[in-house]
Amino acid sequence: MSESEDKQYAGYCKKVWILYALLVVVLIIILVTLVASDNEERFFFAVMPAAAAYVFRPTDRFIGKVVLRLFGVEPPAASGEE
Repeated sequence: MSESEDKQYAGYCKKVWILYALLVVVLIIILVTLVASDNEERFFFAVMPAAAAYVFRPTDRFIGKVVLRLFGVEPPAASGEE
């Protein structure tokens, strides 16, 4: 792949990460506003989904599959394969 294609793929990966972060934020907002009934639960539902999203964050392989599915762009080949 050329350098411009690598940059384009990196841009698509950033878009997928932004989508992942937005989904986590929306989940937190829903839990805090609709599910929590007191301040302790609001704090728990605000902190724990963010921590779980960090711990169970997607791998580069999964991000590559999502980029392929959403944008139709293949991940760049490893440097030794060309």
